[in-house]
Amino acid sequence: MMLRPSFNELVDAANKYSGQEEPVVESRYSIVIAAAKRARQLIDGDEPLVDPKGRKPLSIAIDEIYQGKVQILSEDDNADID
Repeated sequence: MMLRPSFNELVDAANKYSGQEEPVVESRYSIVIAAAKRARQLIDGDEPLVDPKGRKPLSIAIDEIYQGKVQILSEDDNADID
């Protein structure tokens, strides 16, 4: 079974929408952590930023990242926010 978007498509989209010159996402780990955090936010009651279409929170989170509705911050940017 092929999953859409593919890992490479997801990385390309996340980097495209990051607004940074350097790629923010370079590993599967970054995508997995970002999607898991967003899925947890959805489970905890945050409104989806895309049409949920009866999908599970993780699938919604991946779609949000792919569509640029949720951005993955680099560790440097994330440290500035805290």
